[in-house]
Amino acid sequence: MSLLSITDLTLRIAGRTLLEQASLTIEPGKRIGLIGHNGAGKSTLLAAIAGDIAPDGGSITLSGRATMGRVKQETPSGELSLLETVLNSHEERTRLLTEAETTTDPTRLADVHERLLAIDAHAAPARASTILAGLGFDQEAQHRPVNDFSGGWRMRVALASALFLAPDLLLLDEPTNHLDIEATLWLENWLSRFPGAALIVSHDRALLDNSVQAIAHLDQKKLSLTPGGYERFVQIRTEQKLQQNRQAEKLADQRAKMEAFVARFRAKATKAKQAQSRLKALARLPQIDSVVEDTPTHFTFPDPGALPPPMLTLEDVSVGYGERTILHHLSLRLDSEDRIALLGQNGHGKSTFAKLLAGQLTPMGGIFQPSSRLRVGYFAQHQTDELIVDETPIQHMARTLKDATPPQVRAQLARFGLDAERAETPVRNLSGGEKARLLLALATRHAPHLLILDEPTNHLDLDARDALIRALSAFEGAVILISHDSHLVESVADQLWIAANGTITPFDGDMNDYRLWLEARAKHALEATRQASSPAAHGAQAATTPDKNQQRAQRKEQTRQLAPLRRKIRELETRLSRLEKAKEQLEAKLADPALYQANHAGDIATLNSDLALVRQKQEETELQWLEAQDELEQATN
Repeated sequence: MSLLSITDLTLRIAGRTLLEQASLTIEPGKRIGLIGHNGAGKSTLLAAIAGDIAPDGGSITLSGRATMGRVKQETPSGELSLLETVLNSHEERTRLLTEAETTTDPTRLADVHERLLAIDAHAAPARASTILAGLGFDQEAQHRPVNDFSGGWRMRVALASALFLAPDLLLLDEPTNHLDIEATLWLENWLSRFPGAALIVSHDRALLDNSVQAIAHLDQKKLSLTPGGYERFVQIRTEQKLQQNRQAEKLADQRAKMEAFVARFRAKATKAKQAQSRLKALARLPQIDSVVEDTPTHFTFPDPGALPPPMLTLEDVSVGYGERTILHHLSLRLDSEDRIALLGQNGHGKSTFAKLLAGQLTPMGGIFQPSSRLRVGYFAQHQTDELIVDETPIQHMARTLKDATPPQVRAQLARFGLDAERAETPVRNLSGGEKARLLLALATRHAPHLLILDEPTNHLDLDARDALIRALSAFEGAVILISHDSHLVESVADQLWIAANGTITPFDGDMNDYRLWLEARAKHALEATRQASSPAAHGAQAATTPDKNQQRAQRKEQTRQLAPLRRKIRELETRLSRLEKAKEQLEAKLADPALYQANHAGDIATLNSDLALVRQKQEETELQWLEAQDELEQATN
């Protein structure tokens, strides 16, 4: 028996047909991801299922007494606490609790208590608190008024209310857009265990792989269902398109590029877990350019050129706003080809750190030393508000590239898929994804050595996200990435840095290790909350605090002592990358047939001599790198 039946559905908006005789069946307990290109009608379909708009043809049928829940469009507000707001979203429970306090009819009172028992009403506060904690609200925040929080945090409260209701059918439209990566990972886990059915519109590939059981693709005004997560959908779609379009030559070229990339990072991939995860994630990219969209999406970043190390160093730096310090004791270093994902809960200083590196904030103390030649490109979603809505992308780019010719201006926009038509469209008429592409084009207009991306994918569809991953993999500069998209992080980053407790520290491990660390931290926090309510809690806490402080001090001292060794390893990795590039260039010259068609015997001998020297230096550097890695492993074990 189906929970939801969509039969021959036709939907039109402003005279435009979005769905035409489309059909889909959702069974009880089935979690389905809904995908399709921007503007295909995914959100409109959710609105029709929820009853907000009437179909133009066909039918939408929800079985029997099944309940349906979704995130409300209006954000919550008022003086009620977050916990009370979530609890009050369960209207039946609220009504029954009130009636239990007021009714004088013994029979009715018995019925009320029986129903409260059936809906597990007394466990509701604990369940609501757990959901809020998973979405980033600690115990203190849960008891603050909703009006204390900004719009993005209120959207989390609205999401918490929808999850708390635990309906038979849950409708979610881009649920991760206002979440950090910690909350996104929690939501993935929650959805994977949700016993009800769900229809989830999302561009988050990891969520679609880890939390749903099938993919519904809205394409050509029809709905098709593919079992499995997004990776399985990509495999099926790729095979179909490759057979249809006979793109074997293109596939071979993409594989060659992937092999070149693996060779370029082979030194890092030997032992660095995050680098290995990155290669595995890249290997799962679709083998064709366009999986969801009708036309391929391509991004390319300009070559920044070489920059001698170090690119940037920080020694005991503090930074903040006005008199308020947000981050302190920052002692870090960046080099060319560093690929770093900056993780941590929202509000812990990730964007502050990005602004510091981008030169938008001045250090409050310490030594901040960038290379004199360093060029930085900075992308942040809030920059959308700074775009002039009546101007076109061409006008924006021409104003910032004052010495560029019109073809050069158009070429920079074309790097991010803004073709002639979209380049001449006023910003007010661009989609969210097109505005994001414009911001990427503006951020990279001066070929930056360091690219800082703060949530770059919020408005990019699945194909555009894959195009961004490919472009970043080919980019010759360093990358600092802040994103809630764990697939993007795994595909781009070789290192993880954590923003927490007022500072930023490297994390030793990959995203899987980070997930396990988050789970352990959540269990520890839950246990601490339980112990705090026990009579002996205060004495036990006083007894254990000195030990924790001592352990923290020991870890900090170990990090300080190992800093020179870690720096040496990064320098060796940079040297290996450059030697690999030099070797490839020499081999390419020696492979050129023209070299052997004239009297170039002297040139050939010189090139062979240079190649032998580069290979010797490679072997020596690799040996030094392995010795340094072994020393680091022994010191940290």
